[in-house]
Amino acid sequence: MNHNFFKDSPFKTLISFHKLIENFEEIAATNVDYRSNYAKALLQEIAPFPEFRSGVEDLNLILENETLIKHLLADLFPTALTNNEIKAVTIPFQNFSFNYTERLKKIVADAGISFDMAIRDFDEHQFYVMSCTLILNAFYDQKIDFNKPLFYEIPNAKAIMNQYRILYNADFIEIIPTEKAPKLTQDEIDFLIDNYENIDLWKEKFPNESWILKGFGIVSLFDSTTESAISKLKSNLLKSEKEKITLNENFEAIFRSIFKIADLKGGYLFYNEEENKFIKPIFNGQPSASFILPLEKEIDCKNALLNCSFENLLENKKPICISNVEKFALQAGNEILGNHLLKQNIHSCIFAPIIKNDILLGVVELVSASPRELNSINAVKLDLILPYLVDTVERYNTDMQNQIEAIIQREYTAIHSSVYWKFRREASKYFQTNNQNKDYIFKEIVFKEVYPLYGQIDIKGSSEHRNETVKEDLKNQLSTLVKIFENQESTTNLILLEQRKFELESFCKELDFPLKADTEQQIQNYIANEIHPILRNTKTNAIGKALEQNYFESLDEKSGMFYHSRKKFDSAMSIINKKLATILDKKQIEAQQIYPHYYERFKTDGVEHNLYIGASITPNQTFDMLYLNNLRLWQLQTLCEMELEHHQLKSSLPYELEVTSLILVFSSPISIRFRMDEKRFDVDGTYNARYEVVKKRIDKANIKGTKERITQKEKITIVYSHKTEETEYLKYIKYLQFKKILEPTIEQFEVEELQGVSGLRAIRVKVVNDILNSETKNYSYQDLLDELN
Repeated sequence: MNHNFFKDSPFKTLISFHKLIENFEEIAATNVDYRSNYAKALLQEIAPFPEFRSGVEDLNLILENETLIKHLLADLFPTALTNNEIKAVTIPFQNFSFNYTERLKKIVADAGISFDMAIRDFDEHQFYVMSCTLILNAFYDQKIDFNKPLFYEIPNAKAIMNQYRILYNADFIEIIPTEKAPKLTQDEIDFLIDNYENIDLWKEKFPNESWILKGFGIVSLFDSTTESAISKLKSNLLKSEKEKITLNENFEAIFRSIFKIADLKGGYLFYNEEENKFIKPIFNGQPSASFILPLEKEIDCKNALLNCSFENLLENKKPICISNVEKFALQAGNEILGNHLLKQNIHSCIFAPIIKNDILLGVVELVSASPRELNSINAVKLDLILPYLVDTVERYNTDMQNQIEAIIQREYTAIHSSVYWKFRREASKYFQTNNQNKDYIFKEIVFKEVYPLYGQIDIKGSSEHRNETVKEDLKNQLSTLVKIFENQESTTNLILLEQRKFELESFCKELDFPLKADTEQQIQNYIANEIHPILRNTKTNAIGKALEQNYFESLDEKSGMFYHSRKKFDSAMSIINKKLATILDKKQIEAQQIYPHYYERFKTDGVEHNLYIGASITPNQTFDMLYLNNLRLWQLQTLCEMELEHHQLKSSLPYELEVTSLILVFSSPISIRFRMDEKRFDVDGTYNARYEVVKKRIDKANIKGTKERITQKEKITIVYSHKTEETEYLKYIKYLQFKKILEPTIEQFEVEELQGVSGLRAIRVKVVNDILNSETKNYSYQDLLDELN
């Protein structure tokens, strides 16, 4: 019979009682009659079994003589303690045991016939090395501490997993070398001690079955379920977010072990003091379990569900223990919460506050389907657990606040990663001052000698489209109101109705002319103050009533006005901006690989972006103009891809809109400074302001001597000042034409003079919209040079 957990072992095991028999022989030789007689009688009983002394190899001999062995071991297993102690005879680390105490028999019986007493978290490597250390300590007189806590996991009759600490007594074991056992020097032993992981080395020095393990051991088990569960809970809570699956990892299994309740379930709620709400925490994108909030994500503390039931928890910060929910629900004021719990088959529960510095952080929910299982007495066990939950919830709240701050920074006050190092350096200097001196003057964040790149895709004629949709909605609303008035019954209000109808028609005619700044507001106020009160207080016929109902259902909830055409326009604008911004952001990740640079993007009536590249932004890398060339080619390709995306998208838009694309080339390096008041970067200095002037005005400029805009739909316009810039960009364009990204025709012209700026020129070229022929691969400046060569 193989009684080893693992195939290989340095030991050949012989179960022997020789040390115990020798002890009985000494007692038999004494003059104490009752002890001597008892020992002699026992020695006479075991005399027919010399294997008990020499070593038992056939384990059936043990099983067939169970009663005799029980008598032999009676001094070590007192009958008076058999229902209290959890003990058995075993060989250390091996899967064979016998002579169980009555308590251990019951534990194994409750576990079921399929139960295997394998040691928890114990593998073949540990088994082999720990067996070898037994030899080193016993035979070579080493003092190696390998006392790692070992545990059995044994389920009880309710299928709750209990943890038992294993304690070995090896007083009756002898270790004997065979001929196969090499003799080890101290140097070899020291080398082994320094190489725990090298299992091949251990097997070389302690070959398989090269030593005899003769005798028997006594294993005593200590029920450490509660301590082990708390330790496991601590380990789970201390894991990093990357390691942790959720805060609920093994949550219910751990709490079932602590409370000894098989059907116990658990949940969490966090408390938001600012809004006086309970909120489900989110772990890895999934809300945690909650029985107060099985479906909703949050609940106001003044909600009728909680009513006065939670006053004790909120005000006194004391647990709510309901041992019988059915009885609780019959009491006045508790009906809503009680029935809410009963619908979930909850018949006893504990809602315990998580508190730090007298501040409520959240609530632990423990529930059971059985009445009286959870009560105010076993709620005391939570005192063992809550301190660890407090730290975890506080850490979660801190992490969540950091994430919120990161989202705010990313979405509202972004500091781009390329320049973040300089802000960190300045913040570090502040922390290094004594107690963060309030008079500390922060240095301005400036980056000198950087090259700017500016580009935009603008919604063509967005202002005109917006005004047209506003006029269309206003006209439709006014026309609908006129129809309603035409169906009003003739009453004493006839003159007033006629007057209002005339005023509505007058507004309609006014909308045939260009929209004035205050026209929309004027009509909106008139309808709200003069028309809607009449409609709500005047009787009408069936047709008029239906018209009124349809009219009010058509109003926008926020503005109280028609929002049909404008909604289509706004939706189309939003879709375009989102799609194009997504492409730009995605491509930016690739562009940062060219050379780290500052990037910012804005959504207006279109998408604008600023790039700044230079040695001062990335001082730990050598800057070369080749990186600027690469980035310029990347920018041109990205705008081509955004143009192509819009071309594919526009036919599916709720409102058809065209876009125009523009690049502004500026080859002189400038300085940018972080404006503390505006929380954003801006160009620095009078000379550099020329660049900002051109940026703000160039997209509305015309071709010199004409009324034609420099930008056109489906074309990219590149504005520049110097001949070298023209040569550079013509090179890019010809390369992209060769790659079938741009069409063959190139337009070149002068740009009309802007206020304070003259001498600008532009190149304009159309993007290939043939999806089958267009290529989306990003080409580098080196690809271009290779092609030219």
